[in-house]
Amino acid sequence: MNPEHWITIIGRGHSGTRAMSHTLSQSGVDMGNPLNVSGDLLPPQPLYDACRVMAPHVTYLGGNRWDFSRLHTMPVPKEFTDLVETFLHSVLTSEAPWRGWKLPETTLVYPWIVRLFPDIRYLYWVRDPRDSILGDHLTDDLADFGIPYERTENVYERRATSWLYQTAIFHATPPPCHLLAVRFEDFVLEQEATLRRLEAFLGLPLARIPVRPDSVGRWKRQSGAEVNFPCFAAEVKHWGYEA
Repeated sequence: MNPEHWITIIGRGHSGTRAMSHTLSQSGVDMGNPLNVSGDLLPPQPLYDACRVMAPHVTYLGGNRWDFSRLHTMPVPKEFTDLVETFLHSVLTSEAPWRGWKLPETTLVYPWIVRLFPDIRYLYWVRDPRDSILGDHLTDDLADFGIPYERTENVYERRATSWLYQTAIFHATPPPCHLLAVRFEDFVLEQEATLRRLEAFLGLPLARIPVRPDSVGRWKRQSGAEVNFPCFAAEVKHWGYEA
């Protein structure tokens, strides 16, 4: 296989990764089999289990802060590798020249995925976190994956903490050789320019799929949902979102 023809999409659930998965599938990339309507590779359970294998090696510092440093130097357990290979069986055995996968929980194990697949292409999908946490997602409760955090009954706060963890683990991971960050909002509002940027990075012509401009800035129109959490401030500023 040519590792540079492998692609995975990193990003919290509801960050818009579905749009990129569908784009890749329609562009001839084998994204594994079977897929659900969100473009997720199924069955996901082996990767969920892999998340739980890695979680105990993250050091919880309290106050929703985590130290990921052990993940970059310790041996990757064989149990983890076996679970990832089980999850990726249809991709690993594919004869397609271009292949990849998408499952949001991949973000939870990003450091060890990079160590297993250092030369593939990584797309880091970014979305305004206030839009990202409007809907429920399997990763909303980090404890389900063995990750400690300050539990709260406020569902939006739980989602914000999940977003914080996934953002922190991304930034704590030494960047792989081939990494491109893409804002979901740019994909929607400036699709042609964004696709040209993606094509240059991937070396692959990409299909154009329908997009919905009303998916941008939904949090401003969501009545009764307080989602503008202080923990978002640095990333909101970094990615150029309206404060």
